Amino acid sequence: MAEKTHEKELERLKELQQKACMGGGEKAINRHRSRGKLTAQERLDLLFDPKSFVELNDLAQSQCVDFGMEKRAVPGDGVVIGYGTIDGRTVFAYAQDATVLGGSVGTIHGQKICRIMDEALKVKAPLIGLNDSGGGRLHEGFFASKGVAGMFLRNTAASGVIPQISCIMGPCAGVSVYSPALTDFIIMVEKQSQMVITGPKIIKDVTGETVTLEELGGSDIHSSVTGQAHFVTKDDKESIELIRYLLGFLPSNHEKAPPCLECNDDPERKNTTLTDIVPANFKQAYDMHKVITEVTDNNEFLEILPRFAPNIITGLARIEGQSVGVVANQPSLMAGCLDYNSSDKAARFIRFCDCFNIPLVNLVDVPGYFPGIDQERAGIIRHGAKMLYAYAEATVPKITLALRKEYGGAVMAMCCAGMGVDLMLAWPVAQLVVLDTAAAINIIYRKEIMAAEDPESFKAQKIDEYNFKYSNPFHAASNMLVDRIIEPEETRTQIAKGLRMLKNKKRPEPFRRHGNIPL
Repeated sequence: MAEKTHEKELERLKELQQKACMGGGEKAINRHRSRGKLTAQERLDLLFDPKSFVELNDLAQSQCVDFGMEKRAVPGDGVVIGYGTIDGRTVFAYAQDATVLGGSVGTIHGQKICRIMDEALKVKAPLIGLNDSGGGRLHEGFFASKGVAGMFLRNTAASGVIPQISCIMGPCAGVSVYSPALTDFIIMVEKQSQMVITGPKIIKDVTGETVTLEELGGSDIHSSVTGQAHFVTKDDKESIELIRYLLGFLPSNHEKAPPCLECNDDPERKNTTLTDIVPANFKQAYDMHKVITEVTDNNEFLEILPRFAPNIITGLARIEGQSVGVVANQPSLMAGCLDYNSSDKAARFIRFCDCFNIPLVNLVDVPGYFPGIDQERAGIIRHGAKMLYAYAEATVPKITLALRKEYGGAVMAMCCAGMGVDLMLAWPVAQLVVLDTAAAINIIYRKEIMAAEDPESFKAQKIDEYNFKYSNPFHAASNMLVDRIIEPEETRTQIAKGLRMLKNKKRPEPFRRHGNIPL
């Protein structure tokens, strides 16, 4: 028996580590890079602060001996897991290696991911998944399902406890898309990543439909139609830069406050251009993005789901260095009306902000819910109720500003007095009413208008009277439905002061396991 020495065992260790580092081998790596993709190791090196990443279980490998797998097993089993720092904060991550059996999820592969999820939950630090997997590994049959199911269980346990960000960096199918779907944010790479439950071949065999993988589950579909992809990037590098930037807005866990950066943008800065951006004529549209960036620190705004339900805007920004979640109607699309998709989009974002101690700033210019048979049959009542539920349930600071229109049930859906808003602001031109004045007058004075000698003159007179008495923020303020009417140029200042006042708002302990949101 050969004598064991430090030198021999160190040499053996280095050989195994080198093999693990090479994944599926040089040929597979070259093929992978030829598609414009970085390797799993390269992605992690870019993600973490220099020399901070510590890999775990790098020598774990598949224990399967069937179907020739004993000859194909490699250390690492197609996934790299570990921890490190991003901007000095501890973060956990896994990166699937598509050069090893297509990044398929086998028993050990799944157990490794579950292992790093467990560590992230113990430490209460963010979890990043860099996904590049064709799905479950067929060579291992049902055994692989334990790790897969374990991932779903841990995603759910971590939801609302630690931020979870998934980046789809290649074709992902079947079980490989459900874990990302359970996380807070999904990033996709255009023309490089796809998400599908069943691929084009199976669809062709079962239904006879012909479709390409990109048409079925590419970034365009998921960012604009399904609402699954919160962000779309051009390549791996841009994706990783986005993850680092996004994390800068988020706390490490639900018990912490988000990072507060030093603010070099005066919170007292006047917003003198807002009256030019927002016409006083309610029939004229404008781009709400210009309002948001005028108010936020250094005009920065990270929009979330920009291509999906664009009639409502959601995203993260800072005011006086503090992270805020912005929910705003978009008058340039559908007049800013709410519909079933925008209700879902806003409700989930509101709940995310509430999970992670991010105050909500609501910028309102909404004429109501979008009417139509399609909307009613698609369940606008149920979907719209999600938004009501989300705002009513949220206990983070909530500030609402009515810029112009705030009509009907959409008043409540955008968080008003009675819905738990902490500070209700309004511009002088705003209207907070049940219905547009002209429509209200047509209903209230229907008989009188028909009987009048000059119906149009009578109607105009009644509109003026109604506007003066009801359709203005002064009437709302007299009933304490508006806390303060502000000049447009002091919008940033008043929101900053409100956030400062609410900084130490005490959030009550939950008195139940959870409610039953109308999903």
